[in-house]
Amino acid sequence: MAEGFLTTHVLDTARGVPAAGLRIELYRLSGGREKLAEAVTNADGRTDAPILPAEGFATGLYELVFHAGDYLRASGQAGGEPLFLDRVPIRFGISEEAAHYHVPLLLSPYGYSTYRGS
Repeated sequence: MAEGFLTTHVLDTARGVPAAGLRIELYRLSGGREKLAEAVTNADGRTDAPILPAEGFATGLYELVFHAGDYLRASGQAGGEPLFLDRVPIRFGISEEAAHYHVPLLLSPYGYSTYRGS
């Protein structure tokens, strides 16, 4: 059984705060697109538990979809429609079964970045 797990968090870099209340979906990409999980960030901009815990963890290709547009509208940062950023997909690979993968999103209304955290 795999020992690794996947976590994420979202920081609102325009306001300098965690992005609370942002919906995130997780998909496994393997000959198709299988939805594995859905979560909403807490007051710290994190999910309450790993979005992919050890019991579901496996190597492969994944996609996190951050529903940034809903968050930006709710926080008064949306600007005009259509939004510049609405859903932000991040595709990444997991190659180590025993590792902790952390994929955060740094978000503003007109840009974002990510990295493999710890």
